[in-house]
Amino acid sequence: MPNSKKKILVVDDDVDYLFQQRVQLESAGFEVRTAETQADGEKMLAEEKPDLVIVDLMMENMDAGFSLAYHIKSKYPSIPVIMVTGVTSETGLEFSAGGGNSWIKADALLAKPIRFEQLLGEINKLLKGK
Repeated sequence: MPNSKKKILVVDDDVDYLFQQRVQLESAGFEVRTAETQADGEKMLAEEKPDLVIVDLMMENMDAGFSLAYHIKSKYPSIPVIMVTGVTSETGLEFSAGGGNSWIKADALLAKPIRFEQLLGEINKLLKGK
């Protein structure tokens, strides 16, 4: 399986979501690390050097996901970042990666709830050639 050695870091303050993502991603052949805060995510990023990071937009602070994505792209620009958020369903605000929102330092932005097939498709697209 081509994914067998790819390491994914998932950063989210929802422990149930982290567990669900770990189970699904591991069953798809990825090595998975998780963190519950921006600070833990930054620490794990430095220690683990993942191939891809999935980060929640709102964690301990409203902008923790934006800050973490910015940190990742500043220090490790080659690591793809997928930002996930429930903000759209909770507030009606819509974001997108790239385009007019270049301040969002993510390669993809997905709204929760996310179908695993959709997430897996984005992961495979972003890891292609890595």
